[in-house]
Amino acid sequence: MRDLATGMSYLVQGQRWVGRERRQWGFGLLPGLITFVGYAAAITALVLYADDAVAWATPFADGWDSPWRAVFRGALTALLFGGGLLLALISFTAVTLLVGQPFYESLSEKVDEAESGGPAPSSGLPLRRELWISARESVAVLVRASLWGLLLFALGLVPVIGQTVIPAVGFCVTGFFLTEELTAIALQRRGVPLRHRLHLLRSRKLLTLGFGVPLAVLFVVPVVAVFVMPGAVAGATLLARDLLGETAGAGSEDGAVAVA
Repeated sequence: MRDLATGMSYLVQGQRWVGRERRQWGFGLLPGLITFVGYAAAITALVLYADDAVAWATPFADGWDSPWRAVFRGALTALLFGGGLLLALISFTAVTLLVGQPFYESLSEKVDEAESGGPAPSSGLPLRRELWISARESVAVLVRASLWGLLLFALGLVPVIGQTVIPAVGFCVTGFFLTEELTAIALQRRGVPLRHRLHLLRSRKLLTLGFGVPLAVLFVVPVVAVFVMPGAVAGATLLARDLLGETAGAGSEDGAVAVA
């Protein structure tokens, strides 16, 4: 249970850190605002045209008697809308991090420098290469998260369990993947690949969930996510240092950490 409380504390510490560094917080807002506008437009289009899209995709139901046609298409519309919202929630962080890679990379480095008292670890790779690796691994994480999302969505249709247990499990799964995406900024600079990052997070599940689940709850409201994101990146950098056993003033000699 100590790890659970520690994970929560890193989220709070991250918000405090950007609260002191207002300039970093301001720059960190820009990617979230850009992504939010794009997602808001997509969700608005989904609300306006979901009925038409379902009707277009199910021409075979045109001849069905009422009320079966309306019930069938209404259920599909609800599934489409719910699936769209779930995908938006899962992918918002990944897209925001991709858009804001230079901003969040700089913020994470500042946190590392403040904690270690020296230069931040660096991958030594050119920016173009770092962006490619980040995009490729984000897609891999998004695929994993989407598969979990589909499974949980299907289980959510089961009476009783679907309305009680599954939502709680869903927040845990979402929190895990949010933590992975956010800690990836600091861990990629240390040369830690996706497979090893997932291993680290699974080895400290309570720490991971303590950070990620409260964040998942906050991220249910996209507007809140925009303002919380810079602090979440700062907190995730602190969490990444904990996962690797780094302490203040004890950075690695070559700026890279090998994971067995």
